[in-house]
Amino acid sequence: MSNRDTHAALSYHEATKLSYINLKNKPPLYKRYEGLPAVPLPLQDLELDVPTLEAIGSPLARTGPSLDLQGLGRLLHLSAGLVRKADLPVAGEVHYRAAASAGALYPIEIYAVCGAIPGLGTGVYHYSPAESCLVQLRQGDYREVLGGALGDPAWATDRPATLVLAANFWRSAWKYRLRSYRYCFWDAGTILSNLLAAASAAGLPAHLLAGFWDDGVNNLLALDSSREAAVCLVSLGERLDAPAPTPPVPGDWPSLRPKEVDEIANRIDYPEIEELHRASSLESREEAATWGTGPEAAATGLENAPGPAPFPPGIRESSGPLGEAILQRGSTRRFARTSITLARFKAALAAASAPIAADFLPPGQPSLLDTYVIANAVEGLEPGSYYYSAADATLEPLRLGDLRHEAGHLCFEQALGADASGVFYFMADLDKVLARCGNRGYRAAQLESGIRGGRVYLAAHSLGLGATGMTFYDDDVTEFFSPHAAGKSLMFLTALGETHQVNRVRPFRSRVGILLDSLARGAGNRGSVIQS
Repeated sequence: MSNRDTHAALSYHEATKLSYINLKNKPPLYKRYEGLPAVPLPLQDLELDVPTLEAIGSPLARTGPSLDLQGLGRLLHLSAGLVRKADLPVAGEVHYRAAASAGALYPIEIYAVCGAIPGLGTGVYHYSPAESCLVQLRQGDYREVLGGALGDPAWATDRPATLVLAANFWRSAWKYRLRSYRYCFWDAGTILSNLLAAASAAGLPAHLLAGFWDDGVNNLLALDSSREAAVCLVSLGERLDAPAPTPPVPGDWPSLRPKEVDEIANRIDYPEIEELHRASSLESREEAATWGTGPEAAATGLENAPGPAPFPPGIRESSGPLGEAILQRGSTRRFARTSITLARFKAALAAASAPIAADFLPPGQPSLLDTYVIANAVEGLEPGSYYYSAADATLEPLRLGDLRHEAGHLCFEQALGADASGVFYFMADLDKVLARCGNRGYRAAQLESGIRGGRVYLAAHSLGLGATGMTFYDDDVTEFFSPHAAGKSLMFLTALGETHQVNRVRPFRSRVGILLDSLARGAGNRGSVIQS
């Protein structure tokens, strides 16, 4: 390349421009299909009256009827539905959904592959939260096709319905760029926390499946996996006696053309996201059968799951109803710096750690994650950092003292971490997870962290508290909790406490951040300051 070839200078200049978010290429919040039949979903009887902690902590909170259209509609609405709108002076109309989403971008779409259930015919459907309806993409029973992508086809063929959660990568990458791949799984996890709790409250078995033949699922839904792809499945309902009928052959499938997914102007591609997703994909049903724990372990999910989570006496029954906790949920923008009771603090920890019926969690290993906490203001608990043992519901002190500034710094220099009563950090030993599950284990760890963080939201709101998830300084968190957390990586964190009466973001700068900035201007390297 010669000096007169100016491509290098122009390319560098374009690549290093600083700007805020480009509002001109913001992706739409909803995926829409045109000209296809839609089935309205009934929205009656949404407020499940089962105590939230009971729904979270028990595999099945009660025995319920078999799945029908109203039950399916309730699950979808309480998981990812549009629950309210607001007209804000600057932002205009804002949509609030049932589950928390990073930046309120909602990159997760939900599909349903159904047999004939009361009120709904067989078919492949797309859930439209804005219209509260199911759009029929394919008519006929495709459960056997979906089962062909699973290690054990019965998870789809012998159940009344299976939900597929798919991530629209650009919808999150528009704001969060490369880091957005993590956020897609966090968002899927918060949806799943609602879904699994609602299914439990309705007496409906629900199994999470993270291992499947990717192309088999994506092809059924006509998803371009470089832009939008399935990330997990949830098998719903009791096992049926009658097998699924033979589906149409692929040549007879109608083509599917969504309105918006391929029509976003000026979308930016992130090859690293596509590379990781491809590297963590399973290439056949046979590979899906041997991935993670295998289908025989997944089959034990509910049957051999541990008993109810160890909540403090009496608090499970006194928690608010699940439907109310979901429909009134919102992310706290400012905490009040007041103390909460130890019972409520431990109840949130127990809820976050409750068992999950998932194909990547074999019997004897209830989680891929370890939970660490910073307690700022909990009655009866000395301020400091702790390791939480879910097995016996105990807190092991790591470092005692006022750590509000450290918590605020670790939470990406946000006042929320400093002001909260407590912050929960969900960490994974990625070397161990990847050694057992391959790259697919990274998806599973991120997904589980979103579920456990979402459960903190539900528990907090059912107990009259606020909660919020945040991003973080990765390596600083590991260093802070070391040597106990040496070798572990933070997947997600959630803070909880009393919501301030003025629920707006408070400007904040931690003494840790101030010191780091000061050292950065110096001539030498002073090493770590997080533990000092």
